[in-house]
Amino acid sequence: MDITGISAVVTGGASGLGLATVRRLLAQGAAAVTIADLESSGGKTVADELGERVRFVAADVRDSEALGRVLDAAEEAGPLRAVVHCAGRGGPVRLVDRDGSPGSLETYTEIVSINLIGTFNVLRLTAARMADNEPKDGDRGVCVLTASVAAFEGQIGQIPYASSKAGIVGLTIVAARDLASRNIRVCTIAPGTFDTPLLARLSADVRASLAATVPHPSRLGDPDEFARLATAVIDNGMLNGETIRLDGAIRMAPR
Repeated sequence: MDITGISAVVTGGASGLGLATVRRLLAQGAAAVTIADLESSGGKTVADELGERVRFVAADVRDSEALGRVLDAAEEAGPLRAVVHCAGRGGPVRLVDRDGSPGSLETYTEIVSINLIGTFNVLRLTAARMADNEPKDGDRGVCVLTASVAAFEGQIGQIPYASSKAGIVGLTIVAARDLASRNIRVCTIAPGTFDTPLLARLSADVRASLAATVPHPSRLGDPDEFARLATAVIDNGMLNGETIRLDGAIRMAPR
């Protein structure tokens, strides 16, 4: 689908991979991009800085009513054609803590709720809107989800993050098959170690150590490289039901 002139939504679009995707969609001619992110994300400031083609609507991806407002805002600019779902969170959980107590069920539930249930919520609500569109270049809409290489090689302490991202990988082909009759495509990107605000908090030595684990290129990924793949998925009508690793051939060690 040609990105020129479309209306798109980017969840988690106020920073990191999401913000890079917003910028890339604008550069490739999207008529409007709606950022869905938390009120505390600074998304309004980002939208104001990026100009009149960008709007911000505060939403937790688990909140159907808030997401409805996001989709309404996106459709004010025209039919919603693309969603790039980047919103999510991590957090350490061990099965048995250092003091011998069981790992936190509350933290596990929270992370899986945001990452996996939030993905399902975004996907079902956007697909219902897209299904009413007239086809454009053969598609009524395209949904790009975000997993992680942790879905395949989660590290110690990443149990909730890895299992939630593995769930996204698992739903991708099923969702693509489910929505095929409606001419809506679904793909997932599984990024490796990327230079996001989360990693920016780490020391230079730790960042260098992470970069060295990537076979080639031996560096952290640039968020724009994620954005370029997301827009390529939207553009290429034959990409459907696939999870694409974007990781420089990294395979994560246990810790």
